[in-house]
Amino acid sequence: MPHESDSPVYDVVLIGGGIMSATLGTFLKVLEPNWSVALYENLNQAGQESSDPWNNAGTGHAALCELNYSPQQADGSVDITKAVNINEQYHVSEQFWSYLVRNGTLTDPQSFIHRLPHMSFVWGDDHANYLKTRYEAMKAHPLFSNIEYSEDPETIGSWAPLLTEGRIGSQRLAASRVETGTDVDFGALCRQLVSQLDDYVDIRFGHQVKSLTRGSDGRWEVSVKDKIGDREFTARSRFVFIGAGGGALPLLQSSGIPEAKGFGGFPISGKFLRCHNQQVISQHNAKVYGQAQVGAPPMSVPHLDTRFVDGRRSLMFGPYAGFSTNFLKTGSLLDLPLSVRGHNILPMLNVAKDNLDLVKYLVSELTTSTSKKFASLEDFYPAGDQQDWEMITAGQRVQVMKKDAKKGGVLQFGTELVTSEDGTISALLGASPGASTAAPIMLNLLNKCFPARAEQWRPTLEEIIPSFGQKLADNPDLYEEIVAENAKTLKLA
Repeated sequence: MPHESDSPVYDVVLIGGGIMSATLGTFLKVLEPNWSVALYENLNQAGQESSDPWNNAGTGHAALCELNYSPQQADGSVDITKAVNINEQYHVSEQFWSYLVRNGTLTDPQSFIHRLPHMSFVWGDDHANYLKTRYEAMKAHPLFSNIEYSEDPETIGSWAPLLTEGRIGSQRLAASRVETGTDVDFGALCRQLVSQLDDYVDIRFGHQVKSLTRGSDGRWEVSVKDKIGDREFTARSRFVFIGAGGGALPLLQSSGIPEAKGFGGFPISGKFLRCHNQQVISQHNAKVYGQAQVGAPPMSVPHLDTRFVDGRRSLMFGPYAGFSTNFLKTGSLLDLPLSVRGHNILPMLNVAKDNLDLVKYLVSELTTSTSKKFASLEDFYPAGDQQDWEMITAGQRVQVMKKDAKKGGVLQFGTELVTSEDGTISALLGASPGASTAAPIMLNLLNKCFPARAEQWRPTLEEIIPSFGQKLADNPDLYEEIVAENAKTLKLA
């Protein structure tokens, strides 16, 4: 077997056992069943870092409730372009999961996905006026035609009782809701996908990839430390995907490809309040997003969420942002300083200069007491009791910093697929909405890295993704058909 050698050779090496590698590996298993593939994961199980539901993994992000995806313009209008794009991508992921249920790869969809209404909730005239304008813009679009809106406290309370329980005063409230949202446990989904890859992929847990270099024969030499067997070896592969979350940037830098020049990472840590009172948990059945504080990064938008984690219903509020220099929850405090290079120091300094609001926000979050943190929960749930909640530490998000012709450097709140010119290596940097758009991100990778196989793969990809190559927004009938079929297959109806 290849892994018994000190220098095993593969067609593909996947670095990281998260949802991205699991998704790419699953696509390859269908498209190229005869390829040799290896997966190296530093931890002892799949999906324990960014894909873990308590480590900030996306939980069905479809831009139904996340207000930062539909910004207000200077003229007062609301631009829903990004919301439409993310919603399209989420439906590609749903089609992928539905296909895997139909072919028996995933046997119990309710182990990882549940129907859960998505809501936006604001207070005050300015925010309410914005939310109403957003509602009107989204209601007119075929992907969001089922969105509802209300400023009536009784109606809002019927949607989510905790939002109005104990609320006093005459402050204007506003909420929108889409009943057909979902909650996804990406940790459970990831582990199921990796498990079904066992007969196709050489899966190695407890194996840390240390560096990547280009061999004289053009293959990538992957330096691996087997932490269980206490040995080091070099695997060789014609293609490498770096899906290691926060650990992706250092490995991409070690590859030396020109496309990696100028990229840096800005780590943001987080915490959540998690409820342990089952009576409170049972009253809330929605994902509710509000407005972010000034200077707050998009992943710090406050939200009161029902979640289903490992089949158990739970309730959380947050996140509360913080700062730590490690790139992974299990990483080193030296991760950030060691990532600084001559080619990225100027973009990083420019990012620092242009994001003073973010720095101020992070300092404020770090110095805020637990009691004051709880006060922000009371904005959503006025009758909340602090004794019903515990603070938990979430995962690390490493946001992309990169060169910019005008500003010198920009901080990007999203994902970035960095690929070599010859398509032999690709890395996914950044986060949010991440996991919820894993399938379209990996389809993009397949197209960029294997263009010669595009036509050969197309019929299979059209079977997996019925909307492949099309925009659902341009074909409402197809959209309705796909949504109905996915709901039935994933047991969401």
